Amino acid sequence: MAIDSKTVYAQSSDIKSRTYLEYRKDMKKKAIAELEIIDWLENKLKELYNNKIIKVNKSGGDEFLWFLRKGGVSRKPDFVADIDGDKKEFEFQYADKEGLEFYDFKISKVAKRKKDKSLEPIKNKSFIYIYKPQRKYAIIEPEWIFNNSNIAMVEAWRTAAYRVPKDKFEKILKYDPGLEQICNQIDIKTYILNFQHSLIDIYKDKLSFLLQSVIDEDKIINIIPNELESYFEVCFILDNLNKVPHNANLWLVYLLSYITEGISLNEIAKILYCIDFLYSKIELKPNELNQLINKIKQMQKIINKYYQNDGTYRSSLKESPIEETRYALFSLNLIEDLIQDIIYTYSVKTFKPIKKIYQSLKNIEKTYHIINIRREERISNRA
Repeated sequence: MAIDSKTVYAQSSDIKSRTYLEYRKDMKKKAIAELEIIDWLENKLKELYNNKIIKVNKSGGDEFLWFLRKGGVSRKPDFVADIDGDKKEFEFQYADKEGLEFYDFKISKVAKRKKDKSLEPIKNKSFIYIYKPQRKYAIIEPEWIFNNSNIAMVEAWRTAAYRVPKDKFEKILKYDPGLEQICNQIDIKTYILNFQHSLIDIYKDKLSFLLQSVIDEDKIINIIPNELESYFEVCFILDNLNKVPHNANLWLVYLLSYITEGISLNEIAKILYCIDFLYSKIELKPNELNQLINKIKQMQKIINKYYQNDGTYRSSLKESPIEETRYALFSLNLIEDLIQDIIYTYSVKTFKPIKKIYQSLKNIEKTYHIINIRREERISNRA
């Protein structure tokens, strides 16, 4: 068969390895931890600075984002502390696993270049490091890292960094029982983040036949689907091919019309996937923004209406409670991202800022436990 220059042959090598949504999931893992420790950090600094008036905020305040629209990592500090009127920056890192041989810190966050090109430690900045496995922490000055490390390659980062040997680093860690609940919350929310995001893999499996078909690129970016499932399939393909439909604003407005009181959690998840994809590619006009805000609020109410006392979400007898719960968590996750981006991008005051990831869940512990119970039941049944 002759290859048409206007046609994309969407084999696996053509599909992006990480979509914008997958990038944001990776960024959100750290945001979960940052937002969980912020109150603890403020109290810890009050101890350290003899009860001075201290307020700790995320960089950007209420308008901070845990992701960048064009990808990448922000160069802003993780936290800014106001200590009796003086500002101090804090970078945050944490370790999930024991047995690390080195503790790594990015060169640009520890040191800066002098005129003679040599490096010197950055002033007026500290690092807060949480060692989750043992509920320990350290508040470290860049100068200490500078003097107790060597610059070497970190394969996971694909770049060189300051590497502090474990025998030096672990000596400065301090146990704090207050980290127990915080670390548990981080673990629960990270588990839920991974659980809900697996819906993307489910979608990929179901739509693999489309992703591996011959796709006329010009046609797919120009059409306007005429029903929800078609919208979802086309948006999913375009997202994975890193393409944007023509008339994307119009697509978004049409999608909003599918949000009615009777829709299921499965439908909400697909609608939000499409809205999230389109939103990141366009600039909204005032009337479009108002429509989106109203529909987000409506979807929040619908999802909450489907919450059950056992921690699951149910909207249909045709789906399993766990899959329905996955749809709900996936949707609430995207709603949080949209709300925070709308606050950041459009300076909207209608929404309350996201103070904690998954803050809208009715009972996160119940939901976490029921997911785990059903998972263990499935494993037991396979054995």
